[in-house]
Amino acid sequence: MGHKHLTPPLLGLALLAALVAPAVGDDRRDHELAREELAAGRILPLRTVLDRIRPDFPGEVLEVELEGERGRWVYEIKILNANGGVSKLLVDARDASLIRVRNRQDRH
Repeated sequence: MGHKHLTPPLLGLALLAALVAPAVGDDRRDHELAREELAAGRILPLRTVLDRIRPDFPGEVLEVELEGERGRWVYEIKILNANGGVSKLLVDARDASLIRVRNRQDRH
């Protein structure tokens, strides 16, 4: 089963679309808050975050989510490594500092 991979520019567009897509309840408010934080410069754009983490975590970006977590915005980024494993990074959206890394080896 193949994965659809998005290039960083398309990932940025996908993230922006997700932030502005119609939603219901709390999700809608979260999307509005994320847009406001990005527009105000209180969180970094995805492109900037990816540029900062790429030297330490090369590979193909599989998925990105921007979530409000414990009073701060966090990018959750999944990267396919050259060895076939997947790294899941939690990155602070304010300054691109690494919060946590989880690695998983591909098991075929």
